[in-house]
Amino acid sequence: MIFLELVLQNFGPYSGRQVINLDTRSEENHRPIILLGGMNGGGKTTLMDSIRLALYGQRAQCSTRGNLSYSDFLTQCVNNKATPAEKTRIELLFEHIEDDKPVKYRIVRTWEKNPKDGKDTLGILGDDDTWPVDSLVNIWDDYIENLLPIGISNLFLFDGEQVKELAEQETPPPIVIEAIRGLLGLELADRLAVDLEILVNRKRKEVAEIKDLANLEEIEKRLTQYQEDYQEIESELAKLNNQTEELETQQREALDKFISEGGKIAAERNQLEQQQKDKLSIVEDIRQSMGELAADVLPLALIPNLLNQVQAQGTQEFCYQQVQLSKDVLIERDQRLLNWLNQLAINLEQVDQIQSFLKEDAESLYTGYAQSEAPWLLADEESLSQLDNVRYHLQNAKKSAQQHLTKLQGVEEEIITLERQVQTAAEPEAYQKLRETVEDAQNQVSQAKAKCETTRRKFAELTDVIERTKKELKEYTDKNLDGKNRQHIITAAAKVQETLKLFREKLTLKKLNKLEEEVKNCFLYLLHKSDLVRSIAIDTKTFSLSIYDFNGKPVPKHRLSAGEKQLLAIAFLWGLAKVSGLRLPVAIDTPLGRLDSSHRNNLVEKYFPSASHQVILLSTDTEIGKKEVEILRNNEAIAREYLLKYDSHNRETSVIENQYFW
Repeated sequence: MIFLELVLQNFGPYSGRQVINLDTRSEENHRPIILLGGMNGGGKTTLMDSIRLALYGQRAQCSTRGNLSYSDFLTQCVNNKATPAEKTRIELLFEHIEDDKPVKYRIVRTWEKNPKDGKDTLGILGDDDTWPVDSLVNIWDDYIENLLPIGISNLFLFDGEQVKELAEQETPPPIVIEAIRGLLGLELADRLAVDLEILVNRKRKEVAEIKDLANLEEIEKRLTQYQEDYQEIESELAKLNNQTEELETQQREALDKFISEGGKIAAERNQLEQQQKDKLSIVEDIRQSMGELAADVLPLALIPNLLNQVQAQGTQEFCYQQVQLSKDVLIERDQRLLNWLNQLAINLEQVDQIQSFLKEDAESLYTGYAQSEAPWLLADEESLSQLDNVRYHLQNAKKSAQQHLTKLQGVEEEIITLERQVQTAAEPEAYQKLRETVEDAQNQVSQAKAKCETTRRKFAELTDVIERTKKELKEYTDKNLDGKNRQHIITAAAKVQETLKLFREKLTLKKLNKLEEEVKNCFLYLLHKSDLVRSIAIDTKTFSLSIYDFNGKPVPKHRLSAGEKQLLAIAFLWGLAKVSGLRLPVAIDTPLGRLDSSHRNNLVEKYFPSASHQVILLSTDTEIGKKEVEILRNNEAIAREYLLKYDSHNRETSVIENQYFW
């Protein structure tokens, strides 16, 4: 799991929208540290609380909440400059492996001042930050418990005060003890022991309340009689079903014979004969319509070529007549033009040329429309127009005649079919006999089905009675057997609890042995005194640490310096994280506390770059100072740097990227 981005909007001292990129990944060398510098009161603890709040909501163990209700805590977290219409918003984008594939989810929590119902609004966005994953919202608490259980979150998201408290106390505080038990899987055994005790108490109460409810022998006797009746009715129903199938077969055969021998057609004879009459009437109407067409222009359809010739000849002669009239008009006009030209003072030679041109032009116009033979049709314009009308009506008459003819053929075919059907109809005596046979078969089938249905109803009722009796018998038997089972559970649970107690002890020893080795290795790695510790022991009940020197003698905790105690506490948390096997981010608020320069350098050089694949450090300028930050930079351990700059006048914090105190 890795945190990729944290967005704060009007949250605590963070006014407006502040975006912090937490991604430590790059194509270059891996740099695990995100360094955020801020003075005391500048918003470091608020930023840590925002991560917890985004992950766990109402269950979050925020350091600034105290004894406040969740509603009051959310109201307290709203920036004092936010307007009533503005919402406070926290977003945490993270990535983890799911089904062997990396997936991203963005947790979004929003609320207003004095939120309704005292809650925030939770939303989960998928990979592209646009589509909501509604299916996760309702089960988010269970989902995040599988990734980073709240019980162990304090071992990965911790502050200097927690380290200080762990270092000073002889035994870890209760919250750390619970986290340790969850991290090592010991709480599962405790929970199982409690569940077994609850189960035993419940079974004891149920055994005390058992009473005899029925007479088992009487119930079994009734059930046996019902089952015998059931078999008889089942056999009778099978026979009736077979008889019904046989009668239905006979009915189908009678009906097939009725149809094949013309019984059905005989029953429809009158209807078929009436259809014949109707069709003949239609034929007569069609023939009459075709006769009317034949009495009009339709006969002209026999001489289409002659009509085309007449139209062509008439058109040609009409055009010739028009040209002749035009020629006479042109000659008269040309003569007037020549007379007028003679009156003008124009050269006679030019006048002759004009006269010659006009004559040739008139001759060429006439030549284009000249006929090889003399006109003989002599049709005028009105006659040609009437010829066009005749041709138009003739076309419509031909189309109508074709339609009538097609319809006539179809009706005549239908008449032939009806005649054939009437011819195949059975005679009245045969028809009556066929009809009686079919009706008799139908009556037998109806009676058989009615009897079958009555028997089937009795069969169903008896089935219900048997089921109720079986249920009654089962309840009686179950109650007696259940009493024995409950008693067996009570006896077996005691044995399981003893076994579980032994299992819990062995599991604790196995887990703590591994944890002791890891804590010792981490402590020696951080400590500049390699001859101080030979082994570390962890109490199986209180989880308190005991240190032993190379002579096998215990080293009292008060002999350790304050810095060594803090290193021991950090080694304890680091060892727990390693033993858990969980690949989770580590976030540390005010990490260096009261360490001297030597211990501080060890922590900076050895712990911070190796604590996890992602380490978020929230530090003041006196903890990770100029010297420490230079060490981290030279070791290429810092992926990103931020400065939480607090404006005391406006009482707000701004996040400045790519900047630290130095």
